[in-house]
Amino acid sequence: MLRVEAIKKIFNRGTVNEKCAIDGLSLTLDAGDFATVVGSNGAGKSTLFNAIAGSFFVDDGSIYLDGEDITFLPEHKRSRTIGRMFQDPLRGTAPRMTIEENLALAALCAEQKRGFALRGISNKERAKLRDYLALLNMGLEDRMKQPVGLLSGGQRQAMTLLMATVITPKLLLLDEHTAALDPAAAENILRLTREIVSDRKITCLMVTHNMKNALDMGNRTLMMDGGAIVLDIRGPEREGLTVGDLLERFRLGAGKALDDDRVLLSESESEEGPA
Repeated sequence: MLRVEAIKKIFNRGTVNEKCAIDGLSLTLDAGDFATVVGSNGAGKSTLFNAIAGSFFVDDGSIYLDGEDITFLPEHKRSRTIGRMFQDPLRGTAPRMTIEENLALAALCAEQKRGFALRGISNKERAKLRDYLALLNMGLEDRMKQPVGLLSGGQRQAMTLLMATVITPKLLLLDEHTAALDPAAAENILRLTREIVSDRKITCLMVTHNMKNALDMGNRTLMMDGGAIVLDIRGPEREGLTVGDLLERFRLGAGKALDDDRVLLSESESEEGPA
């Protein structure tokens, strides 16, 4: 479904601030793969997502989605088949628009129904949106006329997840989409993520700083460092791995210990267990 071939991206080329953010990275995801991505700050995780989503064009290499070369396809055209969520719950929704309008707009963008917004939402379409909202188990299906700006961070992030998948995307990019939420809200979003990705068989990449989630979610775990993938674990090799095992595998693959306070904190919390 996704093929990234030896991509490279250099920012501020020719200046004292020149930085090679992605260096010859290659990655292949089969249809239905759900890969978690971990690495320290500056490892290139978000840069990889931006390259795939089309936020910028790569300097070298190629990117293919479902057999189509999208290397130089504009971001707005890639968004028709690539869903994306960010860490900030305020991104991805329009706060002054209602819940109903946000979901309808997401469907409009994905299906390219130019007359959809102009003619309004039919009763049949409204019923479908209501049923879709009910999947969240948050009671939002009874608040469809309420502005999204009145929702909590967890509710808005759940809404964003629905909007990113209201029309099943070929690829879903989740960039630390639970990092800004409290533990209960984060766990609920992860549950919804598992259910939606599994039920729809969506190909998915999820960046996380939580090492336990990196092993519990999906079927592959990727570790990045210096703009490259230094570890790709899947199948029997991944089963039974502990957070400590994963950190040791990173040390061997990257030639150094993982140095990121958020990641290491998640490791200690996993070892201590719930209070």
